[in-house]
Amino acid sequence: MTGPLTGYKVIDLTTMIAGPFATMLLGDQGADIIKVEIRGRGDHVRATANQQGGFSASFLNNNRNKRSITLDLKRPEGRDLLYRLAAAADVLVQNFRPGVVERLGIGEADVRPHAPKLIYVSMSGFGAKGPYVHKPVYDPIVQAVSGLASVQGGADDLRPRLVRTIVPDKVTALTASQAITAALLARERTGQGQHVTLSMLDAMLQFLWSSDMGGQTFIGRTVPQRRATAFNDLIYSTADGHMAVSVMTDAQWAGLTRALERPEWLEDPRFSNPALRDQNFDDRVALTQSVLDTNTNAHWLQRLDAEGVACAPVLTRSELIEHPQVQASEMILQGEHPVAGPIRQARHAAQFGATPATIRTPAPALGQQTDEILAELGLGASEIADLRAAGIAGEVH
Repeated sequence: MTGPLTGYKVIDLTTMIAGPFATMLLGDQGADIIKVEIRGRGDHVRATANQQGGFSASFLNNNRNKRSITLDLKRPEGRDLLYRLAAAADVLVQNFRPGVVERLGIGEADVRPHAPKLIYVSMSGFGAKGPYVHKPVYDPIVQAVSGLASVQGGADDLRPRLVRTIVPDKVTALTASQAITAALLARERTGQGQHVTLSMLDAMLQFLWSSDMGGQTFIGRTVPQRRATAFNDLIYSTADGHMAVSVMTDAQWAGLTRALERPEWLEDPRFSNPALRDQNFDDRVALTQSVLDTNTNAHWLQRLDAEGVACAPVLTRSELIEHPQVQASEMILQGEHPVAGPIRQARHAAQFGATPATIRTPAPALGQQTDEILAELGLGASEIADLRAAGIAGEVH
């Protein structure tokens, strides 16, 4: 049994997280991902901290199911090899800063004559036009501009805060992987390739608008941001830890009052319907917290669950790995990297009944499959040796 994208080939020119994570998802689903890297350096995250056997955890976790080739794209011979790779591929993905691929001669217009049916994907921070195009972009920058830091702060008049994980990078990756498969489906129907462009800012605005931009939805009517985000309950402390409790419906609110033995809250006019509970969010949370402090996580989890109230313990990253729900669902996989040693990784989230996604190969060493990939283009051993000797392809051994 093979993955749903088996038979498709993707040329991956991306670095860091957003691009590599997107292409790794396609690789999990069966696509052949050829990672084109810079000779002698490779993807930046190869050099980041938390390494074992010369492999960083970040590189391992975003580059499995890929083959690595190194090329000097500043030289005509390197560009010609990329054109040949693209001609034999279905998708090319790049996340250079706008203008760089055009200067290198590997932009969409340069590649298209060699690969008419190619899906060419350009990922960037802010898009291809506007006053921020020139900026180097990393996740915190997009968190700031997109409004996410303001949302995380809790209200427009409170101090903005970053989310302590790279949300824009990963949202962009998920958006890109879906867009690529949609473009491939369109090509199956029309026979035409196309240029897909995606910015991190675009991906974040789409992501946030579905739930966090209610106050900006109706033109001419402003809703205070604290009220607009108040539908989410907070993390609560208990006598021995922390837990999350979320009450959305009237039935859940009634269940909460029973679990906490506070029937008088049902008669309180501040909490008589979802809109009023949102408007009186701070009072509601303070009352709930005052009760949860009186007993343990286990006690309240049992009581709340019995009443149909959404609740869960707050787990640390290490506790997550051993949690019964995670173990029962087999969400964390263990394996052996040939160089880095024993590793654990999250499985591919989507489970395909007929064409399962799998981890077929571990993240590659820099340029590990250079000779293999060049041979697939029809180059002989002497030609590959000459390219290596000239510094156009492969690593120096």
